[in-house]
Amino acid sequence: MAKSARSSRSRGPRVPRKTNPTPPVLHPDAAGIDIGAAQLYVALPPERSAQPVRVFDPFTADLHALAAWLKAHQITTVAMESTGVYWIPVFQVLETAGIEVYLVNAPHAKNVPGRKSDVSDCQWRQYLHAVGLLRGSFRPPDAICAARTCCATGAPWWPRQPPTSSTCRRPWSR
Repeated sequence: MAKSARSSRSRGPRVPRKTNPTPPVLHPDAAGIDIGAAQLYVALPPERSAQPVRVFDPFTADLHALAAWLKAHQITTVAMESTGVYWIPVFQVLETAGIEVYLVNAPHAKNVPGRKSDVSDCQWRQYLHAVGLLRGSFRPPDAICAARTCCATGAPWWPRQPPTSSTCRRPWSR
């Protein structure tokens, strides 16, 4: 039986593949937040705290406690998912506290399978943000957000004038 041409070629010595190195950390002061309706899961870099993941309630006092906890651990930037409307108060409290907030599109942060819990979600988001793989979504300035809210509710910005003729005149009937 004849050998195929492919098997007779010499390929040279096999070079082992290099494993992918760990990407460099671009944001060492980054945290990740997983937002739910009932609780917020927040992950710090593992070397910052003995308990790097903490759970907060979505109430205003708890959001201020979250901002104080992040400041106490020298966190300067946070990545969180834009889930429904639950992100808005968290965003506003953290931004007021001077923390840079990255509002991340959900499909960009969920491309890796195997993460099934809220704790691992916030840790994964923290890691992706620390190595610079997440991009923040555009959020307009506060003045534009206020104008959008006013328009969305349908509230008039100026008083409306009454119509000049509110009755409809009917033609003479037979």
